[in-house]
Amino acid sequence: MKKIEAIIKPFKLDDVKDALQEVGIGGLTVMEVKGFGRQKGHTELYRGAEYVVDFLPKIKLEFVVPDSLAERCVEAIADAAQTGRIGDGKIFVSHVESALRIRTGEAGDDAL
Repeated sequence: MKKIEAIIKPFKLDDVKDALQEVGIGGLTVMEVKGFGRQKGHTELYRGAEYVVDFLPKIKLEFVVPDSLAERCVEAIADAAQTGRIGDGKIFVSHVESALRIRTGEAGDDAL
């Protein structure tokens, strides 16, 4: 099994979700996060004072899939999330040793 974590721009969430559903992903976890990288930040004006916004809002997706689906999921995310600008995000894939569905006791790929 593989765990896929993707950091994307917030307005791309629906596109990525739709692309993953087409691949066959039945569920995922979505978190609102903040971060910075090459995109850096920007300055804003608030009540007459200028300040730097270092951490930009992003969306983090996490889900676990069978090994056979991992590459297709990565491609689906990359295609759906790409705008061609700095800050499009990153995708991380890691190995998952085991999984257990608490309700039924199913383990491994059956737990997904």
